[in-house]
Amino acid sequence: MVLKKITWKAIIPGCLKSESSSFPEPKQTCSQRLSISDLSNPGSPISFSDLSISIFNLHVFTLQELRTLTNEFSKNNYLGGGGFGAVYKGFIDDKLRPGLKAQPVAVKALDLDGSQGHREWLAEVTFLGQLKHRHLVNLIGYCCEDENRLLVYEYVERGSVEDKLFSRYSAALPWLTRLKIAAGAAKGLAFLHEEEKPVIYRDFKTSNVLLDSDYNAKLSDFGLAMDGLEGDQTQITACVMGTEGYAAPEYINTGD
Repeated sequence: MVLKKITWKAIIPGCLKSESSSFPEPKQTCSQRLSISDLSNPGSPISFSDLSISIFNLHVFTLQELRTLTNEFSKNNYLGGGGFGAVYKGFIDDKLRPGLKAQPVAVKALDLDGSQGHREWLAEVTFLGQLKHRHLVNLIGYCCEDENRLLVYEYVERGSVEDKLFSRYSAALPWLTRLKIAAGAAKGLAFLHEEEKPVIYRDFKTSNVLLDSDYNAKLSDFGLAMDGLEGDQTQITACVMGTEGYAAPEYINTGD
């Protein structure tokens, strides 16, 4: 049997499930979605350079471009940080490159001394580069230059649910708004779990649920996400990931 090297150019879009016809989603066949193992495995025929192939519909930014749009990662543009690194607000003007509209963005820079690394960065690119849904944050592009690893997302105006619930400066959210947020986050998780090739999010918590101007919930931070098993298969995870207090107790206890 002759083995043919697979490149991302050979993978064509199919279909993803959509929760509403009023919000059309980019489509692709679930069984054709690339797994993170397709890139992280040294023996994979798919090379890291293939990330630039248009199947991901992501823009590849230079470090200098990201310095410019964040005003040299100014402290005035600082939005927050976590295990991955710092997040800065930036603005893309319509002259940066053809096909990229003017818009505010959030730029997340990997902290080389932090608790996360290239695998988490690659997970974000792999999952959010292929999965599009109204309740997932939109990944616009990335930068991979020397040791630098950065991600460029849509800017989500109202920050995280954690900010709204616990910030001393935020007004209490009405209960109908809270229900809308909870339902939106649940729809995002359902989308991930109901795929023919499911995704296990593994880091569901209030700081990772972002809110747009209309309080629509968007799941973010896919660094700990992993591919689930298909069909009726089960698996036990040797290394339990997630945040204490948010992860399911049975998962923490058994890894299942």
